[in-house]
Amino acid sequence: MKYNIYADNAATTAMYPEVAEIMRTYFVDDFYNPSALYRQATKIRRQIKNARETIASKIGALPEEIYFTSCGSEADNWALKGFVAAHKNPVSIITSQIEHHAILNTCTFLESRGCTVIRLPVSHTGIVNHQAYEASLHELNLPSIVSIMLVNNEIGSVQPIKEMAVQAHKVNACFHTDAVQAMGHIPIDVNDLHVDMLSASAHKFHGPKGMGFLYVRNGIKIAPLIYGGGQENGMRAGTENIAGIVGMAKALELSCKNMQSDREHIAKVRQAFLYAVREANIDCIVNKAESNVEGTISLSIKNANGEMIVNRLDLLGIAIATGSACNSRDMELSSVIKALHIPMEYAVGTVRISFSADNTIGDALIVAREIAKICV
Repeated sequence: MKYNIYADNAATTAMYPEVAEIMRTYFVDDFYNPSALYRQATKIRRQIKNARETIASKIGALPEEIYFTSCGSEADNWALKGFVAAHKNPVSIITSQIEHHAILNTCTFLESRGCTVIRLPVSHTGIVNHQAYEASLHELNLPSIVSIMLVNNEIGSVQPIKEMAVQAHKVNACFHTDAVQAMGHIPIDVNDLHVDMLSASAHKFHGPKGMGFLYVRNGIKIAPLIYGGGQENGMRAGTENIAGIVGMAKALELSCKNMQSDREHIAKVRQAFLYAVREANIDCIVNKAESNVEGTISLSIKNANGEMIVNRLDLLGIAIATGSACNSRDMELSSVIKALHIPMEYAVGTVRISFSADNTIGDALIVAREIAKICV
């Protein structure tokens, strides 16, 4: 039997129809360059301003603290590289072993340029080791920055960012969080979280690909990303992606509006899936923390092969993943699964199922049943 089930929403989400419709206007009709002086350009500049205000309002920020980027990876790179470039002395960086590679690889690059990088271990549930974090803060030399993701992209664990940011500020460290997997899915207020910088990507919350943003609290020094014209207050030159900017703002607006009902629905889908997995006697480890986003489920199945499971399901019309889509072609275990220290007979059989509000309980039961047919 052939299905049509998409359960890889941590990789990307379907765009809201309303977002696609509003973006079309800026591809076809209102295509003008916002830097021009004529009245059509003035209208476009106003739309950029409105979009910036909308996004800021959804995370408790000021409009001038929002900088548009091409994606979450760019925002992550800019946060770290920009902070390092803005300070004369070598920077100390604290991060975790389960960050997205946009952070991990940037840290490796900065380490080669003289920065000190501390990579914190995590528990088997994917939460940063508290004792190691506290100890690392006392090892820092100023200037310093901490970068810990809010929600993990492979197992969905939610880090205690507020507590970590407060601790970082006690030693005058800047705090950045990669919120790519969190934005639009859980409530976010940058003031409540006490973060200084935050990265997000539109296609993770039903917006367009190729669009993201970086929040930078007023007073935090980072260097410009791209030199050229005066766009983004002189911090990121280049003609603005008007359709992407407006589409991202609309997507975040809708995601926040639908958030509570979506989370309740997804929680039921998740519960049905995990119940079906247990009923099917699939010998597996559910990789999760006490606090997890509802949609992301990581299973490590004993004596299985994650890539084989994904390929077999694909033949049936079911889309899931082995881990982060950014590393889906790698044959090795992901850095996240390695950091969790899962027994090897389970680790190689790791798959990620990520549901959205578009999925049904029926979808969940089918996915679980087909996995069971392959693995039991």
